[in-house]
This record gives sequence, C-alpha cells and structure tokens, in this order.
Amino acid sequence: MPLPGRENPVLLIGPLLRHVDPVSATVWVETDRPCEVQVLGRRARTFTVGGHHFALVLVEGLEPGSTTPYEVHLSTDGGEPQRVWPDAASPFPPSRIRTPGRPGPFRIAFGSCRYATPSTVDAADGIPPDALDCYAARLAAQPEDEWPDALVLLGDQVYADELTPETRRWLSLRRGRPAPADAQVDDFEDYTRLYAESWSDPQVRWLLSTIPSSMIFDDHEMIDDWNTSAAWRREVTGQDWWTRRICGGLVSYWVYQHLGNLSPQELAEDRTWRAVRERPGDAEAVLQAMAEAADRDPRSVRWSYVRHWGEARMVMVDSRAGRVLEESARAMLDDDEFAWVEAAVRRAVDEGVEHLVLGTSLPWLLPHAIHEVERWNETLVRRHLGRPVGWASERLRQAADLEHWAAFGDSFERLGRLLLAVGRGEHGRAPATALVLSGDVHHAYAAELVAPDGLATRVHQLTVSPLHNQAPHPIRVGFRIGWSRWARRLTAAVSRLTRVAPSELDWTKHAGPYFGNQLGELVLHDRRASFRLFVSELDGAGEEQLRLVAELPLAAPVAAEVTG
Repeated sequence: MPLPGRENPVLLIGPLLRHVDPVSATVWVETDRPCEVQVLGRRARTFTVGGHHFALVLVEGLEPGSTTPYEVHLSTDGGEPQRVWPDAASPFPPSRIRTPGRPGPFRIAFGSCRYATPSTVDAADGIPPDALDCYAARLAAQPEDEWPDALVLLGDQVYADELTPETRRWLSLRRGRPAPADAQVDDFEDYTRLYAESWSDPQVRWLLSTIPSSMIFDDHEMIDDWNTSAAWRREVTGQDWWTRRICGGLVSYWVYQHLGNLSPQELAEDRTWRAVRERPGDAEAVLQAMAEAADRDPRSVRWSYVRHWGEARMVMVDSRAGRVLEESARAMLDDDEFAWVEAAVRRAVDEGVEHLVLGTSLPWLLPHAIHEVERWNETLVRRHLGRPVGWASERLRQAADLEHWAAFGDSFERLGRLLLAVGRGEHGRAPATALVLSGDVHHAYAAELVAPDGLATRVHQLTVSPLHNQAPHPIRVGFRIGWSRWARRLTAAVSRLTRVAPSELDWTKHAGPYFGNQLGELVLHDRRASFRLFVSELDGAGEEQLRLVAELPLAAPVAAEVTG
C-alpha cells in the first residue's frame, strides 16, 4: 500500500546489489507501490507479491574490471523519474557496481547469523556490536580498492523464531492481541516485517547497495531445527500452522534472497520467475504453489547455485531444504542435488580455477569431539530405531542440534571424497585451495584437512558466526571442550564402542575458537590465499570497532595467530 501523504513512489528497502559478472549486474528493490525502477538507464516494472512491490533491474553492457556509480530512480504512469537513492544527506560514499576483471587480489567478506539490528534488539540481551555495521563503517573510511569484491551471507539473515520487542509490538497490532515473549512469525506478511527491520539499518543498507551479495538460508529463516530428522519433520508437519509458516518462509526467501542469487541466464531460464513476471496482478499464488511443492518435494526447486569470480569459483550448497531424512538413507543432499554439486566442482577444476569455494551454512569439519558425538548419535538412532535407545538418541539429537554434516555421515564422506579427488588432481589441475565457508555455530575457527596427506590442494574449513547475535555460556564451554584432546579421545572411544564406521579424514585447528560478533575476509590472488578474522568490540572511548584477531595464509605454511 502506498505510504499515506506521498505523491511519488517511495523506496522501502534497498537497493541491494546482487549478481555481478564482468558485463552485467542485478539490482533489487522494494517500493511502496507499483512503479518503474531505473538504474543506469535500465528499466524494470515492479511485480507484486502479497500486496508488496519489488523489482529486479538487470544492468547490462558494463565493462570488465570497471567501476560505475549508480542511482535509483522511480516513476509511475509515465511521470518524471524521481531519484530515491542515494539520499542527498547520506554520509556514505556513492553506491557503485564494480565488475570482476581488474588486476590484483579478489576479496570476499563472509559471515552468518544476523539477528535484527542494534537499534531494535532488547538491550537486556547484551548482544555485542553488530559486526556487519562495524564493517560497513570501516569500509566507508577506506579507499575503494580495499573494499571486498563480494559479500557471502551464509544463513540466518532473519530470525523467524526469535523476535525483537518492536516486531512483537507490530505483531500485536496486526493480530489484535498481545504477542507473547516467545511469539514467532506466521506468514509472508510477517516475514516482510523481518526483512524491513534487518535491511533498513543505514550502515548495512549502504553496504548491501555497493558490495555484491550472495545468500543462502539456514534454519532460523524458517524455524529452529528445520529438517533435523524424520521424527522432527513428522511432528512439525502435523501442526496446523506449518503450511503457513513454511510457505511464508520460502516465498519470502525466494523474493528477498534467492532471486538475486541468479545470473541473467538463470533468470531467463527460471520458470517461476517467468510465471511471476507474466502473471497480471498479485503473484503470491504462483509463489505459494512453488513453496508448497518445494516443501513436499525438494527436487522441484534448486536453491544451490554457482558464482564465477575469475580465478575463484563458489558453489553455494543448500544444506537445509534438500535433505533426505529417512533414517535408512539420511543424506544432506539427495542424489540429484549431490550430483549437481559434484558436476559444478568438476567443471570449475576443469576450467582451471585457482581457488574452489564451497558455501554451506553448516560446517563440514566440526570440533573433533562434537563430530564424534554427531556420528555415534546418528548410528544409535538408525540402529535402534523404534526402541528406547533410538528414541533417547533422537531426543538428544533435537535438544543438542546434532544435525551438521557429521550427523549425515554418508554425505560427510561423499563431500570428503569429492574434495580429495580435487586435491589429487583427478578432475584436472588441482587448485591451490578448496575452502569450505560456513556459519551457524555461533563461534569462529579455521581448520585444515591433514589426512590423508599428499594433496596438491590445501583444504580448509572456515567458520564465521555470528554477525549479530551471541553464544550462551554453555555453548562457549561446549565448543572449547569440543576442540580439546581429551574430549576427542573420549568421544572417539565411545564411537568405537558403538561401532561407528571410521573415516580416513582428519583435520587440525589452526585458529579459534573465537566468540563474539565477527566477520571473515578471504584475500585470493593468483595461487595465494589468506584468511582474516575480525571481532567487533567497544574501544576505550566506547566506540564500536572491528579488531583483527587472526590472519592465516591458506596456501602457504601457517603463521602465528594475531591476538593483540
């Protein structure tokens, strides 16, 4: 609905700079009414979903390695376009599109788990400074050639099951009754509130307008423990609210996140996007049908995708929606999806990339003790299904969130075989690095695969979480213990007692665990690579800042950590 008292269309959210390649870019916006959106002379009409209005502008004809400042103009009914971005009073540098292809390093910023914004959370929660806010302020003060080329957000951009006081008040007005402290969102309209709350933050709004972003969901965008197990799914799908919730979550994810992940070619081939654009009026029914089908049969929608970054290639893996949950055939991805990932990796190596990046919201390599717990838990549930031991193990699985790659043992090993084949040069010249980027676990660490040895590729797990949240004290203690040698020996002994199938894979931790709000950076140049980790904090004057806590070479001998 148009904002009252406004004659001209208003930009509500955005712009977000999304897919960028050497010659084109997409820019996403939400407006308060149907209108035409212009960016660098390219036009797009808004489409409507649930009474909300969005546009994705395709900007073509850019030069490789170029930098192009841009503005956003809106117009209705043939009227004169009005500039709505940037604001004349903005303290930030102009938004710009910088295409790949220039000489020098390629920089990737990444992280996950951003709970609302500092201005809307409850101060009593004691959440540290927002790392993404701090990062935006840091970049605005730096030369442009030091800005990252890509921003990778690895899940939980919004929290559907943990609401701020302001959103609870909004829900109370919408529902006509007080929203309890544990209130959760219910449908697409509720989800639009979450994105407006999170993406309207001034610092983050500028950051998303000028650094191309790639996104994938995790559980909190739908509900905590989403698709943990077959038992969890049977229980939740029996609730009368589930269809509204999952459809609202998937429809909003498609609109706000997934659409911008697609390349121009993928957009042209996407049947859902064509149906939305061709439908007169509101397209919510089209997306509702898509979401219902995706929940019933994950094969009906592919949420995974690929980013081409010159010497680097990122394969973003959906590790939530496409799971196979039957205990006899548990898999993080079904066979078709895994085959697609394997093909994308082989193609990247065959085309000679120097750095293979795998994005997955859930870590592949966990602290050793936690890995062992998840492996024997899965074994016990499967072996004793329908009996007391199996029931107790399932309760533990859900209570302790034992649902990472290790809890899908066959998929853990299959991904390992893929990366070993890459590192051995079985699909072409081995890249310098294979980097698994993840979030979810509310702490940060860097680990490296060390067995089997003899690989020509350095294989790393880089986990950075959260951007804006916190880890309760028991989680901090648990993850510190999880990396300890005695806990590893103890849990490995339990795994042997429960006859868990052993793995040839082993890894070592190079940095971490770090707690607090944090953001990671990769710097890739030729066959060199390094990882930097920043943690947000307040300085002596009470000002928010990022502090460098670790800097590691990824394709050279490991250096000492930075702790000062």
